[in-house]
Amino acid sequence: MSSVQYRGRLAPAPTGYLHIGHARTFWTAQQRAAEAQGVLVLRSDDIDAVRAKMAFAEAMFEDLRWLGFRWQEGPDCGGPFGPYEQSQRRSYYQAAFEQLQAAGWIYPCRCTRKDVLRALQAPHAADEGPIYPGTCRPNPHVRIPHDTRRAPATSKLNWRFRVPDGETIEFLDGLFGRQQFVAGKDFGDFVVWRHDDLPAYQLSVVVDDAAMRITEVVRGADLLLSTARQLLLYRALGCSPPAFYHCPLLTDEAGVRLAKRHDSLSLRTLRRQGITPERVQARMNAQGSVAS
Repeated sequence: MSSVQYRGRLAPAPTGYLHIGHARTFWTAQQRAAEAQGVLVLRSDDIDAVRAKMAFAEAMFEDLRWLGFRWQEGPDCGGPFGPYEQSQRRSYYQAAFEQLQAAGWIYPCRCTRKDVLRALQAPHAADEGPIYPGTCRPNPHVRIPHDTRRAPATSKLNWRFRVPDGETIEFLDGLFGRQQFVAGKDFGDFVVWRHDDLPAYQLSVVVDDAAMRITEVVRGADLLLSTARQLLLYRALGCSPPAFYHCPLLTDEAGVRLAKRHDSLSLRTLRRQGITPERVQARMNAQGSVAS
């Protein structure tokens, strides 16, 4: 990447208050961008209109600035690849959907499964459901009729990406090294568009990272498997994928991955308790994965 300016990103979803686990991953992203003398992009992944709240978005900006984060492009400062809120980028997702459909990569699905209900958010490792059994998968030699290309939300059709069964998806992670996942074994056909007419997480994040020319994605290790799915989408859309760097997860005293329900470890709570940014930064830089 020496001939290309480094472009990293922070992509929080304003569906709750950011906690120290988010902050530590974001801190790594900021450090890697600074070391590469690159650009750091802030994107608000607010595609989930039900869970995303303005109050959380405002807190997100305040808490990140308080902790010492600085970005060069984002919803508050603009940039050449805006808008930087997913809720304003529907046309990009629609174009990608139509490209995938025209090439035969996706098919309509009437199943009502937990992975469909969760398809707007990142599927963390502990939340991975069973591999889709292919109930609605059509014969690969039968083309889907044109009139089903975009069914209305009332039809209850979801759209799944057909994975190439048996293909090994391999990539080199910046921290964990070489990773390999087998399509159809480690993961199955996944949702890219929901029946309520919203793009799923896997599609929206690929489209945005490609459009914003992100050169490295820094995120939690629970999304390693998602990287395999997203690499298939990059290939199907004809886009070059970024590099990936997955960070160890921060956990609570019981060894459970931190989530937004851990209010006692949210940046907002730490601020109210009078804890200084420097102390939080020291905790983020400390070795070990257990929050205390």
